[in-house]
Amino acid sequence: MEYRKIIELKDGRTCILRNGTENDGQAALDNFTLTHEQTDNLLTYPEETVFTAEQEGQFLKSRTESPCEIEMIAEVDGAVAGMAGISSVGDKYKIRHRAEFGLSIDQAYWHLGIGRALLDACIECAVKAGYEQIELNVVAENKRAIALYETAGFVEFGRNPKGFKSRSSGYQELVYMRMELQDETH
Repeated sequence: MEYRKIIELKDGRTCILRNGTENDGQAALDNFTLTHEQTDNLLTYPEETVFTAEQEGQFLKSRTESPCEIEMIAEVDGAVAGMAGISSVGDKYKIRHRAEFGLSIDQAYWHLGIGRALLDACIECAVKAGYEQIELNVVAENKRAIALYETAGFVEFGRNPKGFKSRSSGYQELVYMRMELQDETH
């Protein structure tokens, strides 16, 4: 899925929101590794990354060519500041109406509005793709992320007290959230 939008950040800089391309493989991989080093709230640790820059480029290419999935990049001053995406939960009839959402932002770019802009862009793409629901899970201690998702319209539908097992803090509770999408065709 293709997407492109230019926004102004809270500090006055310009940010380009766009689908990742094959040429973004190394920059996207570098951002992935960095953001996963900066917080314990994401699914994996940096050294668990098993793909190369070329494989990441191919992944981004496949998402650009997909009619229902996207991996989006937030670019500030030529650098990848963050990434977000929507993925299909599955292609079986009973679950194809559902998409999963993920987001990571380089700490140097926190509190500038990039997270909300990426979230809104992914919601827009999910509606365009025909999804009826977006889902995510978030570490319960990540109050800022939960507040962001709630202001966008996500609601909690459950918790898993041992959803993640952190190397530094032990078990982390996960909050499961979902958002119903409204579209004239549904």
